[in-house]
Amino acid sequence: MKTIKVVRFLIYSLFVFCTSGMADEKLDAPLGHAKSIDIQYKPQKLLYDLTTANSKELDNILDRASLLFKIYDSDIFDSSIVIVIHGESIPFFAIENYGKYQERMQRANSLTVGSAIEFRMCKMAAKVMKYEPKDIHGFVKMIPMADAEIVRLQKEEGYAYMR
Repeated sequence: MKTIKVVRFLIYSLFVFCTSGMADEKLDAPLGHAKSIDIQYKPQKLLYDLTTANSKELDNILDRASLLFKIYDSDIFDSSIVIVIHGESIPFFAIENYGKYQERMQRANSLTVGSAIEFRMCKMAAKVMKYEPKDIHGFVKMIPMADAEIVRLQKEEGYAYMR
């Protein structure tokens, strides 16, 4: 009987010793660690649907569009990124608000220079907000209707939709 208790004690001690490192690992990373996958992305055609009045969300879209263009090796022939502006985003691009959004608008404009990134604004929505094309920065192209343009880009030109 004493031998069985000694054997049990040894097995238990061995188990505790062997699993003590695992316990610490479970506390630090209970589900393990992520693994990186190296993927080479081919240039694509993307459209961003920009409707936010939140300047941080606008910054996020500008950052993402810029990064994607870099990931696509700044390929102006096979990549295209269109940012469709409508709704509450329109005032960012109004000339009268330049002083308030100068840094953002300079950045947005710079994304269009020598790249495949462009900004298109809903003319109907701008008109509802009392803006005419002459009231909007020159790097923006006015389109008849944002919803129709988003559908057209997806269905007729093969753009992927991003929000």
